[in-house]
Amino acid sequence: MLIANPRSSHTSYPGALRDILNIRAAHESGAWLSKWEQISGAATPLWDLPDAAAALGVSELRLKDESFRSPLGSFKALGAPVALMRLVMRQWRAHDIEPKALITGHYAQMLSNLTVISATDGNHGKSLAAAASSIGCQCVIVLHANVSFEREQAIAAYGAKIVRIDGNYDESVEHAARLAANNGWHVVSDTSYEGYEVIPRDVMQGYGVISAEIVARLNEEPSRPPFTHVFLQGGVGGLAAGIASYLWEHYGAERPNFIVVEPQQADCLYQSAISGLASRATGSVDSVMAGLACGEASPLAWKILDRCIDHFMTIADDDAIAAMRSLARGSERDAPLVAGESGAAGYAGLAVLMKSRDLAQAAGLGPTSRVLVINTEGATAPSVYRELVGETANAVEARQAAWKLRVVQ
Repeated sequence: MLIANPRSSHTSYPGALRDILNIRAAHESGAWLSKWEQISGAATPLWDLPDAAAALGVSELRLKDESFRSPLGSFKALGAPVALMRLVMRQWRAHDIEPKALITGHYAQMLSNLTVISATDGNHGKSLAAAASSIGCQCVIVLHANVSFEREQAIAAYGAKIVRIDGNYDESVEHAARLAANNGWHVVSDTSYEGYEVIPRDVMQGYGVISAEIVARLNEEPSRPPFTHVFLQGGVGGLAAGIASYLWEHYGAERPNFIVVEPQQADCLYQSAISGLASRATGSVDSVMAGLACGEASPLAWKILDRCIDHFMTIADDDAIAAMRSLARGSERDAPLVAGESGAAGYAGLAVLMKSRDLAQAAGLGPTSRVLVINTEGATAPSVYRELVGETANAVEARQAAWKLRVVQ
């Protein structure tokens, strides 16, 4: 399903939104994280996929690959640590804390009694647990019924205490808030709700690092025109807001067209586009795209998305699985790529639209389109990846290494 957003604006980036998310703070976040051992020192790859572009019927297709961002395996490594650092700096303002020293554990003794908590579908919780371990504070992670034991183990490996509940993601968010209130802990969540916006803003600001790297790479290729379309994963809206706000501020009225993709059964942003307000999903929210299985849009993220997302769309789980397999296969000119269930969603959205002339035309897609998609995660649940793709992530990575050698030669 595809819906156009009548409130989308191709104007200069509004000052009111710049007060929420802005390029300056995104660059600051990137500088702070540069000293963290869990972050790659190099920009993540921006793969060129000419064979996929030709097969789908667009002029250019490039994929920003966040599976290379961190040993944590996803873009979430950019959000939770930044939010935790800013929280500590606000709470201990009188200590004039140096951010790069903070993330390397310099203040661990002072912070040993600080406890942070969050609900998660997997990747945010793992990143928060890793950041808390590096900084030296305590971490509690609330998991709902649909989070796999494999993901639980990955989070617990960073020393976090795990709390399991029945129910879905939104219920785990509520449970984390109650535990925080009862114990004097601090919630570090990537979704906002009434009275809770500062930390989700900080999380989203970290995601602007992705856009900063994209712009820097394009500046090295002045002969290539800018992208016409950018596909962004949905979830609660944080990633889409963090990336789109940066590109909107950078390009102004000439910004790309933004398309948000989410699971059919977790369509909270699609429903928000219909109502004009941050809304709840209408489905069961039990998608294979675990990182996007969110039932309620972030009101703070929606303030950004409502003004700049041109189209919202939903896809089936089978569409995401097909995209995972297609990216893993690669081709003569396209590297084999490891994209997790949520990571492949943007590519899946493009593939779904290009199968229908009417849908492609409605989204302004065609043979002259230059498209960017984001692979937000690698195989963060290796057994799930193997089951869905039919081979291990290690096998795909080996073929990718062989492809690189052949291309270089």
